Amino acid sequence: MFQLVRWGRLAFAPRLTLSVLAFSVLALSAPASPALAAGKTITAVMHSDLRILDPIFTSAYISRDHGYMVYDTLIATDSSFKIQPQMADWKISDDKLTYTFTLRDGLKWHDGAPVTAEDCVASLKRWAQVDGMGQQMMLFTASIEATDAKTITLKLKEPYALVLESIGKPSSRVAFMMPKRLAETPVEKQIPEQIGSGPFKFVQGEFQPGVKSVYVKNTDYVPRKEPASWTAGGKVVKVDRVEWITMPDSQTALNALQSGDIDFMEYPAIDMLPAIEADKDLKIEILNKFGFQTGARMNFLHPPFDNVKVRRAAFLAIKQKDVLDALIGNSKYYKTCAAAFICDTPFATEVGGETLAKGGDVAAARKALAESGYDGAPVVLMAPGDVLLLKAQPIVVAQQLREVGFNIDLQATDWQTVVSRRASQKPPKEGGWNMFITNWVSADVDNPISNVAVGGQGKKGGWFGWAEDAKIEQLKDGFVRAASLDERKKIAAEIQKEAYDQVLYMPLGQYQAPSAWRKSLTGVIDGPATPVFWNIDKTE
Repeated sequence: MFQLVRWGRLAFAPRLTLSVLAFSVLALSAPASPALAAGKTITAVMHSDLRILDPIFTSAYISRDHGYMVYDTLIATDSSFKIQPQMADWKISDDKLTYTFTLRDGLKWHDGAPVTAEDCVASLKRWAQVDGMGQQMMLFTASIEATDAKTITLKLKEPYALVLESIGKPSSRVAFMMPKRLAETPVEKQIPEQIGSGPFKFVQGEFQPGVKSVYVKNTDYVPRKEPASWTAGGKVVKVDRVEWITMPDSQTALNALQSGDIDFMEYPAIDMLPAIEADKDLKIEILNKFGFQTGARMNFLHPPFDNVKVRRAAFLAIKQKDVLDALIGNSKYYKTCAAAFICDTPFATEVGGETLAKGGDVAAARKALAESGYDGAPVVLMAPGDVLLLKAQPIVVAQQLREVGFNIDLQATDWQTVVSRRASQKPPKEGGWNMFITNWVSADVDNPISNVAVGGQGKKGGWFGWAEDAKIEQLKDGFVRAASLDERKKIAAEIQKEAYDQVLYMPLGQYQAPSAWRKSLTGVIDGPATPVFWNIDKTE
């Protein structure tokens, strides 16, 4: 079910991420607006409510999905894992030190202004501050400059093989291009408006967080001539409008899908699949065939997880199968896995994760916690209840941790609150947190550079939780300089062992999630960053 894939010059594999939304049923029964009646409209229930609109500010996938609607990328990844031109073509100097990107003709921002190289340079610099692959690329970068209105010149201090794979990667965080005035927004703040050059325009006046997000066709967008393939090729918009609406639960969404009130449901519950398969008007398919990894992240700034002994006790308590049974239920769609970089890939290993592979060690966890100095202080574990594929994990993990002696304060919230709150470095008593659980598409975590959960940058550039580990960073530098796949495998195993010894991250297993849509939709594209809404047509 989980197949090996190759990603650029590195070897990679599957992963996913998702959630469910909440919508007022009244919105479905309300009369169609003039804009809705004017042309073809796709109505979709996405995996999560959309609240954070800046896809660089957060790595949340719903914000990434929003990014693909509104923004475009310089280069992109096709279904053969090859980097292709998108907004720009490129040339590489013979000494591999200079990358020259040339913007194609006809690129305009949604406000009518032309896209310039200065805009793109500012966008790349902002993205590279917060993305793991971007950060690593910048360690090798001497300069990024706009050498004329259409030319971006990136000069390296020494050759770095992952420049194109970094800028063209399909999932969070994506190097989306935006106007310079927006790209100069500090990364700790959200951009103030949604102006991109992508295939759709965001309708700010109809945006209702928790209810609806609306996009209309960008009639000025000039697609590439190549066929659409993953995030590359021609982004041809065949409908006039796309609405993302929220639903109270999966059953409500499924009822709406069967009745024709909505067209697309990103992630129905696994136990609903038989009903979908039996409906002649519906189609079901796994769009992200590479799957997801789910995992828990601790906050290293505050007690008790500033103590590695306490973190180690929590790690030993984890039983992946219990989590996956509650999350997915059907073993056809999940697998336990001790590999930080995804099972069935060249970087897969069980090193350091032996207890994950065998299903935890409760006795060892209790002993470790008793010897750690843990004083019984509450552990704030954020528990989103509005996202189908994030509801079960906190409940199960909370019980596993309680079983070995942790005092767990399970705080019910919604996913967008988690996305906002996890960025806070305040102590838990002041609105901060101790642990949260998230999902990754496999393409985001299947190597040590893209996998930000095993990074050790600390407060300066580190992922939420802000683990500081100089050894990890040194090993990552060795990984990107390695001359062979075998050498990279060896270093990846060392990185995983250090990450598990220090408990930078706790993988909870891997799974796949099908999507469902009415057969009136055609042209739905698969890939590791789905769903996307270009190339889709709708018949009435």
